[in-house]
Amino acid sequence: MVREPGAAYEGTHTPGTAVLKIGIVNASSRFAETRGEAIKAWFEANVPDSSISFVFHPAVFQKHGHFGGDDATRANAFVEFANDPRLDAIWFARGGYGSCRIAEAILPRLTDEARKKRYLGYSDAGSLLAMLYKAGFPHVAHGPMASDAVRSDATAWRALDWLKKGASSSWEPTLHEDPRPAVAFNLSILDALVGTYLEPDLTGHVLMLEDVSEPLYRIDRMMFHLTAQPSIRRVAGIRLGRVSEIIENDPDFGLTPEEIVRYWCQRSGIPYLGGADIGHDRENKVVPFGHR
Repeated sequence: MVREPGAAYEGTHTPGTAVLKIGIVNASSRFAETRGEAIKAWFEANVPDSSISFVFHPAVFQKHGHFGGDDATRANAFVEFANDPRLDAIWFARGGYGSCRIAEAILPRLTDEARKKRYLGYSDAGSLLAMLYKAGFPHVAHGPMASDAVRSDATAWRALDWLKKGASSSWEPTLHEDPRPAVAFNLSILDALVGTYLEPDLTGHVLMLEDVSEPLYRIDRMMFHLTAQPSIRRVAGIRLGRVSEIIENDPDFGLTPEEIVRYWCQRSGIPYLGGADIGHDRENKVVPFGHR
């Protein structure tokens, strides 16, 4: 059962008065209870009028080796919240690794109720975002996760404004100028998805990429593999977000992330469209999947 807002780790509010009710789930790595307390404190300090409420699924803080609970627990938690009519949106708690392990067990169990919700996350959550988008879910976006809410007020409100009403003020700026459908992914995640049952059809899409904590030779290798795929060569073009916390190459790789992406775009015939304001940081903007 979904715990009613007001239990441990949840934002304070008056039951029944919330305009937006968000369910927070963890599909990936372990999620610390201290981070949950920090999110609760942010809501209490910044949303005192109860216009937005949230509830952590009881399984969010479970531990199973690397993961935030075993595969079945994480899958069941996602399905329970996605299908719950009392919730308006699903917010991923964090990234890490693990969502690809549960995707196949989730999709057949989702109901029409799940299709009404907004889904927001990035990084490892990209595996489930890709699955939902491929299945025709209309409100899926790459953007700040619940754990990012404590990075800055602007980050939190950017996410909440999109979860509440799809606010265009939260969008990655180039989306206001380019009417073509768009998607955004962590490069490592998308590179792992191509050729699998999770890969959506991105024909004609503007594809935005970002990454974190990778050496540049791996960025280069992933771009080779990604742009060699016939399916990816059908995108409208690629934009590069931030590639941050780069692991040092020895010797120096000799190219910047943008130079690497430009090289493989030119070699594969995919238009390089420039930068994108996305990344593993507090400035990460929201990219709704598909047409806006």
